[in-house]
Amino acid sequence: MRKVLSWLIAVRPKTLAVAAAPVGVGIAMAFGDGVGHVPSAVVAFVGGLLIQIGTNLSNDYFDLKRGADRPGGREARIGGVGTPSLPEAKWAFILAFALAGLCCAYLVARGGWPILVIGLLSILSGLLYTAGPWPLAYLGLGDLFVLVFFGPVAVAGTYYVQSFEWNGAVLLAGLAPGFLSTAILAVNNIRDAETDGLVNKRTLAVRMGRPFVRQEYLLCLLAAMAVPVGIFLLTGVKPRILLPSALIFFFIPTVLDVMASSERRVLDRALSRTAGLLMVYSILFSVLWAI
Repeated sequence: MRKVLSWLIAVRPKTLAVAAAPVGVGIAMAFGDGVGHVPSAVVAFVGGLLIQIGTNLSNDYFDLKRGADRPGGREARIGGVGTPSLPEAKWAFILAFALAGLCCAYLVARGGWPILVIGLLSILSGLLYTAGPWPLAYLGLGDLFVLVFFGPVAVAGTYYVQSFEWNGAVLLAGLAPGFLSTAILAVNNIRDAETDGLVNKRTLAVRMGRPFVRQEYLLCLLAAMAVPVGIFLLTGVKPRILLPSALIFFFIPTVLDVMASSERRVLDRALSRTAGLLMVYSILFSVLWAI
């Protein structure tokens, strides 16, 4: 049981919920539009979770190899006493990406080369987030990666594998989970700016400073809440989807915490609440679109 628990910690279940949010939006929009396909939706959902698991494990693996984390340290989930070893984590992320590739193969058989491109880019980007000679996270490109792949790619890709259609409203809808996921990363980078700087992990918080990333956080939240308004103006249908935009008014205390504090305890709480906002927004939007 202790070994199982250590693996559960290593795959980071909270981030799996975050990864599921944009895929869920894509599924809900497809069924709301009458073009849903259950087998493809299930495979896309499982494939998205596997890519996230592989990304989590490979990130921890390469962070430890680069010295950004240390075995037994506060952030280390692998490589220490009672946690999966480095070789175990390596084979686990290889297996996760391989299984994600099998999911992608089924979807490619249905949807052709667009799905192949989306699947390969998603897997490759997850691996290169902290791997390779120019890892995205260490170059300050993590925010762009998260915005694109946890946003329009995940939502529109999930919609396409069911419908074989590209839809402007779906692409626009994908920006909201993308912006909210980027906001989560922004809080993480504000919190870890000092330790990241010591190991030359050049996140935006290291490159541009915490005040810049605080503004990024606020902008991401406001942009995400503006997305339903944009969709309504584009389509002229389903005015009920404007309701998720009102969530920002319940989130003002957390925004004030992020803008004013550098305390780890406060930012940890803001991180959890921002992830919660992503989940609540995605569920609410999905239900309102589908009904």
